[in-house]
Amino acid sequence: MRRARGGASGFARIDLTPELIRPGLSGSAELVVGEEHTAPRVGSGKVHVLATPVMINLIESAALAAVEHLLPAGYQSLGTHLDVHHVAATPVGMRVFARATVESFSGRTLRFKVEARDEKELIGHGTHERVVVNVAKFDQRVEKKKA
Repeated sequence: MRRARGGASGFARIDLTPELIRPGLSGSAELVVGEEHTAPRVGSGKVHVLATPVMINLIESAALAAVEHLLPAGYQSLGTHLDVHHVAATPVGMRVFARATVESFSGRTLRFKVEARDEKELIGHGTHERVVVNVAKFDQRVEKKKA
């Protein structure tokens, strides 16, 4: 990793070498849909099927699995944008699989192509962006906001 001072904020800008995080890297996550994952339980509807917010959480977990282990100590990625279509319902008891594949990495921004499938079909697809942050500096900004 190379670091350079930059920007008016004085925060160190990070550039991760392309050999570490590159297009094509992917991660996955899965779960078996339980009653706790349904729309009524998470407050997003009345039908007892996989809730959209839970599918999104699984997609974010897949993105983390793709890149988080490659980031330097003291850095992590945070989700900043999701554009996801939830296209099919998944009943309780069925397994769901999410995959996130790096499309690009520019500056601090990671862009992923994402999809979720159950045991029968595609249930969700779209894009997801994450930004890499220095955890200590991020925590300082959050603490200032509380004051």
